[in-house]
Amino acid sequence: MANIVWHEMLRIELDLTREDLGWESRPGLWDLLYQTDRLYADRGVPVSRRGLQCGGVCRKAGVVAWMYLRERGGRREAVHEWSEDEERHRAALSDEHKAYQERIVRTAESVGFRADSEVRTPVGPRSWIQTDTLVQGEGGIRIGWEVQLSTAGVEGPRSVKARAAKAAKHGIIPAWHTDRSDYASRSDTHWTRSDNLPAEVIAKSGDLRVVSGYRALDFWRCDDRALYRCPQTQRRCGQMHVTPKPRDVFFDDLVRGTAAGLIVPIEHRTGSKTHRFWVTDADRNRLEDHNSGRPVLPSVDPEDERDLPTRASHRAPTCRPSTQTATAPSTAPTIALPPIPIQPSAPPQPIGTWPLAPSIPAQPAPRPTPPVAATPAIPRQPGPQDRAEERLLDWRSSDHWSSEQRPCRYCSVATNLRDEDGAPSHKTCAEDRGPRSQRPAGPGA
Repeated sequence: MANIVWHEMLRIELDLTREDLGWESRPGLWDLLYQTDRLYADRGVPVSRRGLQCGGVCRKAGVVAWMYLRERGGRREAVHEWSEDEERHRAALSDEHKAYQERIVRTAESVGFRADSEVRTPVGPRSWIQTDTLVQGEGGIRIGWEVQLSTAGVEGPRSVKARAAKAAKHGIIPAWHTDRSDYASRSDTHWTRSDNLPAEVIAKSGDLRVVSGYRALDFWRCDDRALYRCPQTQRRCGQMHVTPKPRDVFFDDLVRGTAAGLIVPIEHRTGSKTHRFWVTDADRNRLEDHNSGRPVLPSVDPEDERDLPTRASHRAPTCRPSTQTATAPSTAPTIALPPIPIQPSAPPQPIGTWPLAPSIPAQPAPRPTPPVAATPAIPRQPGPQDRAEERLLDWRSSDHWSSEQRPCRYCSVATNLRDEDGAPSHKTCAEDRGPRSQRPAGPGA
């Protein structure tokens, strides 16, 4: 279609954007030309003999493109006879648009999916769907990527809504990407958005972040512990609700995820408004359970050891052999130590408890002293008198801090600190109860 029409016999230009076609001195000109064109059509006169040509882009390019007139919904239109002439009026692809197309093809093919740009998919005898980039994904799914960096219509057959609905009707999942924030807030299709970047940055294989259009679903029970307000009442209703939370994702991961079926489009209703965005297939399944009234299973992150069924740690063992046990066994004969006499007034003490203060006998029995070289060290429990002699751990590095609180490995109280093995631990607990081999050689702050 075109707005400027050249009348070959009258040798005048007609501007269809104006009520009088640009000829105020000739009232009723549209009605006269339209009725004449309809009469030609009823009598089977070819379009090329009706005397109407495209007076805009085609005429400037030196191309004779014949047209006919029509009215649809009260709107005046001049239509090209051939679709090839119609394509001439579409804006040329920008460098940024081409960079996005090339990146989608390169990313899809890197993981074994077929992709091509400017694909025409037949949907009828004389109709097709033109897709910027079509990706053939897992299990026969087709992702139709449309890069929209220029102005797009809201209504009409060429609008975003109409094109997306036509693609979805014929088995193509529409995926529209833009760099304009006003498009990201629209709900006529599943929009994703990145920042406005030059073509050389888009074409690079580095990380390209998608800042809008991808969500994570938070399922929560509406009780006194909820972090959100109830979307239905002013009080806590006790029911399960879902709240979409924005999430960033890399553009390449989005292309691969949609092709593999791991990232899918959904429609989420809040009141009378429908929101369209992309989520993981796991969140989609949980949302379907929520909408159907079935119990919503909690999401499990395999990287979080607290959510594992056995609660077993995935980290390496934290025990370290002592210096004595790590050395090679000595060939010298073992010398048995004489038994240490136990005071009769003191009851036997369990291993690992603080010894009670023994009563001092009037005349203690002499204790035989074994040779110093053959006497192994007798372990003893640290006491308050040892605090002055202890060497403190140096945990000033940021590696000993985590934003997530976890139970201390010694006292089970939540802490943000991590020890040398990456396990949750208070600094004082590690100094008092940790292995002696973990102590530093010199004093720390």
